[in-house]
Amino acid sequence: MRPLPLVLLALACGGAAAAAEPLDPRVVTVMERAADWQIANPSTKWKPTDWHNAAFYAGVMALSQESGSPRFTQAMVRMGEANRWQLGERVYHADDHAVGQTYADLFVSLRDPRIIGPMRERFDFIIAHPKDNQLVFDKAKNPDFLDKWSWCDALFMAAPAWTKLAKVTGDRRYLDYAVAHWWVTSDFLYQPAEHLYLRDSTYEPRREANGRRVFWARGNGWVLAALVRVLQSMPPDHPARPRFVRQYQEMAAAVAALQQPDGFWRASLLDPASYPMKESSGTGFFCYALAWGLNQGLLDRAGTGPVVHRAWVALLTCVEDSGRLNHVQPVGSTPVVFDAHSTEPYGVGAFLLAGSEVARLDPPSGAP
Repeated sequence: MRPLPLVLLALACGGAAAAAEPLDPRVVTVMERAADWQIANPSTKWKPTDWHNAAFYAGVMALSQESGSPRFTQAMVRMGEANRWQLGERVYHADDHAVGQTYADLFVSLRDPRIIGPMRERFDFIIAHPKDNQLVFDKAKNPDFLDKWSWCDALFMAAPAWTKLAKVTGDRRYLDYAVAHWWVTSDFLYQPAEHLYLRDSTYEPRREANGRRVFWARGNGWVLAALVRVLQSMPPDHPARPRFVRQYQEMAAAVAALQQPDGFWRASLLDPASYPMKESSGTGFFCYALAWGLNQGLLDRAGTGPVVHRAWVALLTCVEDSGRLNHVQPVGSTPVVFDAHSTEPYGVGAFLLAGSEVARLDPPSGAP
């Protein structure tokens, strides 16, 4: 598809801008096309409450704040009503909390207690019946390892649902739970030397063909996007906020340095040559998180703006005229080679989240 001329020109000139105005309708137009395609072509592989769809819903909610059409919010309300506002079936499993992010967002405008009722009941139960098992990702040694946030993806799936519920209810317990469990997982999986996350404990000894450690792009995309979403719900004066901001900025700098010349991040961050194909889901989450940092003044415009520019241009090449988003790495936990025509709803969610922040970028000084 053709690029968005003023959007790209503004980004190229100053590094952080998306348009001559804070909200560029051309960005929203391509977002709407991608969302419409996914809504019209729902995946039959996943349940409506599964994380694969929940990540898409998060993107739709971001789009609903930018689009002039009510159809996106209406689609999410229909989804929630069809689900009876339930989370996934597994009580403690982070993946089954992810849909709660959208419920909390809808509650902000609808104020219907039914929307967050089942989520409050679930989270209250978890707080009253905490799990004490380890994070070692080994069912034989640690049978309930999936009941904790023992893999990096879990930080996106669960933490924002907890922090959003805290924000809409005013109940600090949910925020305290998310903060405490974030840092337990971070202490276990975050690698300070690289400022990146291992996917889970099984990746500690693994190495890529070039001898470098295995840092999965989408896994780190999940985390960086989760940092954004937690910070969005956290009070400005919360004592843990500086620590979250510090990790966000560390990761953002590390990720920005690993972008490839064509604007994408490869499936393996430290061994891009072994996985040369485009990958739009990790790239989408990175674009989202970096653009948000520019909008919040947390990242340097001159240094990070061109990274966002390249990422958004790259993502646009993945969207067909129909709105279908391609180059999405399939479900998994590690870098793999995959079909260029692959698509998944979570990839569309990442794209929509990215667009929601790109559309809000201010023009640089002197930009047209």
